[in-house]
Amino acid sequence: MKGLTRIHHVGVAVTDLDESIELYRSAFGGELIHRATNDREGLEAAFIRTGSGEVELMHATREDSPVGKFVAKRGPGLHHVAYAVADIELALKQAKEAGVELIDAAPRPGMHGGRIAFLHPKSVGGVLTELVEA
Repeated sequence: MKGLTRIHHVGVAVTDLDESIELYRSAFGGELIHRATNDREGLEAAFIRTGSGEVELMHATREDSPVGKFVAKRGPGLHHVAYAVADIELALKQAKEAGVELIDAAPRPGMHGGRIAFLHPKSVGGVLTELVEA
């Protein structure tokens, strides 16, 4: 994918969203810039600005959600890395042509309001990777 422009955010799975927001505020000077719930994904997320970057703190609202399963299996911690791309459809096409397994064959709405797509960790060095159209 030749169109990666920067790290957009890092996703962190947490067990207590309010406690984690306070930790990022008090320990790192982070600023809460957006908080949203996605009932379809069983997820509540808080986006924290940390300098020029962002951290997405993710709390499962259901045990059977992707983040709920992640926390049950691995515990809280690093969940994914998201990269900004100018053209998400082109980035997905390039990823597929490069042999990267796509979780999302087509973009879908993200919690920021823009379009996102995920790449399977087994074809990206073991890291769940999100593309964010920015």
